[in-house]
Amino acid sequence: MAFLRVDTAHLLPELRRSLVALVGDLDDDSWRLPTVCPGWSVGDVAGHLLGVELANVSRRRDGHRVDPAPGEAPGPWLAAFNDDWVRAARRLSPRVVAGMLDLAGSWFEQHVAGLDLEAIGGSVWWVGPEPAPVWLDVAREYTERWVHQQQIRDATGVPGLSDARYVGPVVATFVHALPRSLAGAGATEGTTVDLSFTGEGGGEWHARRGPDGWSLQAGPSPSPACRLTGPVDAAWRLYADYPGVTLAAAGDEALAAAASRGRAIIA
Repeated sequence: MAFLRVDTAHLLPELRRSLVALVGDLDDDSWRLPTVCPGWSVGDVAGHLLGVELANVSRRRDGHRVDPAPGEAPGPWLAAFNDDWVRAARRLSPRVVAGMLDLAGSWFEQHVAGLDLEAIGGSVWWVGPEPAPVWLDVAREYTERWVHQQQIRDATGVPGLSDARYVGPVVATFVHALPRSLAGAGATEGTTVDLSFTGEGGGEWHARRGPDGWSLQAGPSPSPACRLTGPVDAAWRLYADYPGVTLAAAGDEALAAAASRGRAIIA
C-alpha cells in the first residue's frame, strides 16, 4: 500500500496547549455535560485523553506494555481498558486533569521529537497489517487527540480547531482507511474509488485496485467506478464512527457501501 505523507508532530504542542486552556476553564456543570461518546461526560473524555498521554509515554518511551491476553480480541479489550481508566479518573478535578494533561502531553512530544519519522515502524491497525511509517503512527495519535478535543468543544459549545491547519491533517490521515475498507469488495484491476471532501481542510483522493490490492493515491481519478462526496465535517465524523453520518455516493453501489464502512478507530 502507498502512504501519503502527513506531518503532524509540529502540531502536537499547539493541540496540547489548546486542550489545557479549554479544560482548565470548565466549571463543574460543563464537566458533567454528556458527549457523543456513549456514557462519557466531558470530564470522562478529558480523563480518557489523560490516559492516552500517560499510557503512550509509558509504552513507547519506557517500554511498559499492557496487552490483551493471547487470543483476546483487541477491540473489546481496549474498550474495557479505557473504561477502567475513565472510572478512576472521575476522582480528579478539572484543574488536576488540565495540569496533568500539560505535563504528560509534553513528555509525549519530547518522545516524538526523538523519533525518525521516516523509519518503518509497526502497523496502524485500521490502515492495514503491514508495517507503516512512523509519521503515520504519529499522525494517528494526532487524530485521536484532535477528535476527542473536538468532542469536548462540541459538548460545551466552544468553537473547535476547525481551520485547515488543524482539521486538514486529520482528514488526510483518516483517508488511509479507504484501501482496507475496500479489501473485500470485488473489482477488476484498474478500478478506482474517489473521495472528495469540501471545505476547510478538504481535498481529493482515490484508491486504485492493483494486482496486489487497493492503494491510496492523491487527487481524483479520471473515471472512478464510484465517488463519495461531502463536507469535511461529515468526513472526519464518519471515520471517527459518529452515528448517523453519511456521505453522498454516486456510481457502483457495492463499492460505495464498502468505502463508506471505513473507520479510523479500533472497533
